[in-house]
Amino acid sequence: MTPDDLEAALGLAFADKSLLIRALTHRSHLNESSQAAALDNERLEFLGDAVLDFLTGEWLYHRYPEMREGELTNLRSALVKRETLARFAADICLGDYLLVSKGERAAGGHQRVTLLAGAFEALVGALYLDGGLANAKQFWDRFAEPHLLRIMQDRLDKDAKSLLQELSQGVFQAKPIYQLSAVTGPDHDKEFDVQVLIGGRVMGTGHGHTKQGAEQEAARGALQVLEAEGYRLA
Repeated sequence: MTPDDLEAALGLAFADKSLLIRALTHRSHLNESSQAAALDNERLEFLGDAVLDFLTGEWLYHRYPEMREGELTNLRSALVKRETLARFAADICLGDYLLVSKGERAAGGHQRVTLLAGAFEALVGALYLDGGLANAKQFWDRFAEPHLLRIMQDRLDKDAKSLLQELSQGVFQAKPIYQLSAVTGPDHDKEFDVQVLIGGRVMGTGHGHTKQGAEQEAARGALQVLEAEGYRLA
């Protein structure tokens, strides 16, 4: 699949096609590229991260005029965290368009959370450079509104570990215990598996590129189990 295919699929129209190609280029691809001046997407990723922070902050500020700073910060973090951006990237099959090395693609690297989230940020950065803030905003609004509704419904903007601890202490008079069950992957891209126990019972498991992220996922799983059993916070 080519960058032109991605433009058509997403309804985009880059004036400077080189920005789109750069946004899709992972550094692993450069060793195999015949273009001496080829650039990877890391600088665009940096820019896109800043643009997303601003767009999301401004959007939430106007949408929730009575919401306090702490709540706005939690919502913004939930919208732009790496796992969320990787999900957005997967929704538009962005990994299929990434330019990565043959080895990286053979290993499934083009579908890794880190690469997908970075490419999504780079795409936003490229849209900003190509057409300004309004251009990037028009693209971002496709994802922000629907996901925010899910966040508000599931309370994913709140700290799952804090919610689980509150529920566990209120119901079982016990604190959740998090245990690291496995660490895999190379040093630069480790993956962690965690399980959370309450009263000796495994209530949830989590997987992530950080131990903290895996613990949060495990806590969310435990909350779902407890709510299915009829326990929930007021």
